[in-house]
Amino acid sequence: MGQHIMKALIVHFPFGILAFGEDNQLVEHVFYSKKPQAAAKAILRAEQGKFDHLKELATRLQSAGYSEFAFENAKIATEANAKLGITTEVADLGEFRNRMEEYAVETLFVKDASELTAWNRSVTMEIAKLRVKGAVEQRDLIVAQAIQTLDDLDRTVNLFMGRLREWYGVHFPELDRLVEKHETYARLVLNLGDRENYTLEVMEKEDLPKAKAEAIVQMAESSMGADITAKDLAQIKDLSNDVLSLYNLRKNMEGYLDKTMGEVAPNMRSLVGALLGARLIAIAGSLRNLAMRPASTIQVLGAEKALFRSLKTGARPPKHGLIFQAALLHDAKRWQRGKIARALAGKLSIAARADAFGGNFIGDRLNADLDRRISEIKEKYKEPPPLKERPIPQREERREFQPRREFGGQRPQHGRNRRRPDRWRKDRRARQG
Repeated sequence: MGQHIMKALIVHFPFGILAFGEDNQLVEHVFYSKKPQAAAKAILRAEQGKFDHLKELATRLQSAGYSEFAFENAKIATEANAKLGITTEVADLGEFRNRMEEYAVETLFVKDASELTAWNRSVTMEIAKLRVKGAVEQRDLIVAQAIQTLDDLDRTVNLFMGRLREWYGVHFPELDRLVEKHETYARLVLNLGDRENYTLEVMEKEDLPKAKAEAIVQMAESSMGADITAKDLAQIKDLSNDVLSLYNLRKNMEGYLDKTMGEVAPNMRSLVGALLGARLIAIAGSLRNLAMRPASTIQVLGAEKALFRSLKTGARPPKHGLIFQAALLHDAKRWQRGKIARALAGKLSIAARADAFGGNFIGDRLNADLDRRISEIKEKYKEPPPLKERPIPQREERREFQPRREFGGQRPQHGRNRRRPDRWRKDRRARQG
């Protein structure tokens, strides 16, 4: 006769892992830490497939002659087979869970059931804290914070640049309309300062077009601005230096965001770029929330006011929301944008799901499919659709007046001469006494 194979039934409890023989008798156990924080971390590690305590228990059981292990959870059984190299199967072990308090006292983990209840409460609270902490540590939330910081930087820079242009405009007002780019304006103010320093030799070092440099020099010579003291000019230069520091910070933030999006959502980054992808994640709340939304919702994400206004008033619904920032959409012709937005939203939905649920990188294939679809749209809809003629509403014919029945077939009269039924007159006389 063949040798009998010994099987162990493995049951996970909040206080540890217990092993039972085929006769349902407890044969081995491994406790978690008595400290609720350490026990909560061990439980979460086990849920993530890191079997520190299970490996110790399996080693003991194998030394005792057990070669097969039954688990209640199919996922744990599969991962234990792959990572620990043990023979596993799935079985119904619910009957053991009903006797948890009995096993905790029998193994001397606690003295009585009340102590176990208090310990379980503490561990449950620690697990909840760790889960919340894990949600906060998700990288997609970091991406949302980064893009919001970038938007705040833009608003701050614009605010300071408005003040800088007005302040320096007292001394050199013509420079405001000659230099449109904020960063270039702030650099000229910091490096040159007094308008007497605007010469062709100096302007050549500022990497400006020759025609614009000559125009600035000419305006500096005939400027209508007021003279300014060195003390006032020093304060203006300090403000310019701060603005340029913010521009440098913004540039670093863009690089950081691009790198982080490559790690968190590479498919979305490949499809619409790091900035737009991050804004979509931020407005959805998280990458998982974005992945759970249909393509039609992603298409109008960011245009909620226009959408609800159309539902309330019957106006035309919006064709696109934030995705209008994509170059392939806002560069398209007006009558093609709705169809392109629908195609882009569909590919974004696929990309978000691939990024959120651990899919492979499919950005190249999505881009190729999207380019092909956009080419078809541009080929099929080269010309704008003909304008629809609205029908002119015709005046309804005036209907013949139908007198109400309670007035005896007579049209009611208003004012003093209004006729009332006899019964009303009798009641009025009765009230007047």
